[in-house]
Parts: sequence; C-alpha cells; structure tokens
Amino acid sequence: MKLLFPLQTKRLKFRPMLLKALTKPNDTPLHILFNVLKASVGLMLYGFGVYLTIQAGIGVSPWDTFHIGLSNTLGVIYGTAFIAVSVILIIIDILMKEPIGIGMILDAILVGKAVDLCNWLDIIPAQTNIFAGIGLMLVGLFIEGYTQHLYMSAGLGCGPRDTLLVALIKRFRKVPIGLVSIMILVIVTLLGWLLGGPIGIGTLIGAFLTGPIMQFAFNIAHFDPAKIKHQPILGTFKVLFGKQKKNDSDVQ
Repeated sequence: MKLLFPLQTKRLKFRPMLLKALTKPNDTPLHILFNVLKASVGLMLYGFGVYLTIQAGIGVSPWDTFHIGLSNTLGVIYGTAFIAVSVILIIIDILMKEPIGIGMILDAILVGKAVDLCNWLDIIPAQTNIFAGIGLMLVGLFIEGYTQHLYMSAGLGCGPRDTLLVALIKRFRKVPIGLVSIMILVIVTLLGWLLGGPIGIGTLIGAFLTGPIMQFAFNIAHFDPAKIKHQPILGTFKVLFGKQKKNDSDVQ
C-alpha cells in the first residue's frame, strides 16, 4: 500500500510532462511538420471514432446523418460526401472572414477518408443489439473526444464545422451559444433525414452527449482548448518559407 501513492503521484506528474513534450509552437518548419503529423494522426483516429458510431447501428450523430444521407443520394462513399460538405463549409467560413488554417484542410480530407478506410477493412460489423450499439456509440464518442485534443493542440486551425459555429456566434451575439449549436444540429439533422440519413437514439446521444464526453476526455488529458493559439494558413506559409522570425506571434 505504501508504494501505491508514489506510483500514482508519478503518473499524475508524467501526464503534464508528456503533453508538454507533444506541444510545439508553430514557429519553425520542423515544429510545423511535427504538428501536421500530430494533427493527422489525431484526425485519423477521430475518423475511427466516427466509424464506430456509424457501426453502432442505432442512428448517427447529426452531422453524420447529413453526410450519410448525402452519400446515399449522390451514390458516393462517405468520405467523398464528407469532403464535399467540408469544401462548402470552408467557402462559407472564408466568406464570413474566419481564419483558415492547415488543420481545417486536414480535417476536411482525413476524417472522411479514415471512415472509408475502416469501412473497406470491415473492422467491426454493424451492431444489431441495441445495448451493444449504445456501448459502441459511447466508445466511439469517447475516442472522438480524446483524439480531438491531439488535433486541436497542434494549433493549426479548427475544423470547418467548428469554425462555422464560431462565425455564427460572432454574428448573433445576443443568442446563447448552446442555442446556436442546437439550431445547426437541428438543420443538418433535418437535411440528413430528408436525404435518407439514419436517425435513431444514436442521433440523440450524439447531439447531447458529444459535448460532455469531449469535456470529460479533455479533463483526462489535462487539455484546455482555450489556451491554444491557432495559426492561420498565411502565418504557416510565412514560417515555412522563411518570412517570419521564430519569435513572431503570427497567430490568432
């Protein structure tokens, strides 16, 4: 029993040290390359989490209802529909004068293609038992939440969907953030349903538990997204092509 508490103390100290070692400012080409790789790994793992929520077979999260509905309507695979929606959202984000980062481009491509890869490998069969489906859905959401901190901590920009939420919040300051988020989810769910996307208890779980599960995962990882300064894509290019000094804080 005497050894238990020292071991626990070492583990608690090890986590912040590990996170610090994995956190690099985007001030040199080597650091940017490291963060691009870290974000890419995080996004691929995030896509695996999305795949699990789809295979749960109890309905999918609101955005995935839209992605799957669109893929069924157009006769394309999930990843293609995901990229198409992302491109449209990126254009909207640009028109709304929101900063665009390399991370947004990575998000648009890698998440959907990670789901396609998992579908091709047929890793986990679709669940037919509701309790197994709920369990798999929760596991998928936890993986999404936990791996998202890898992507966000890279400081290379938010995803197109998150950026849209931020843009709308800025323009409707009198409307509560939660209400803006719910309005977006209701709209994409309705569009997805009209396109034939799957809706079920998993849709409700995704809509109301994604946020709390993500916060729980962030707490486990000792990660505070509010402390991350995201670098716009022009700032990244300046560093890569030697037009920005190491200590220059060209971030937003």
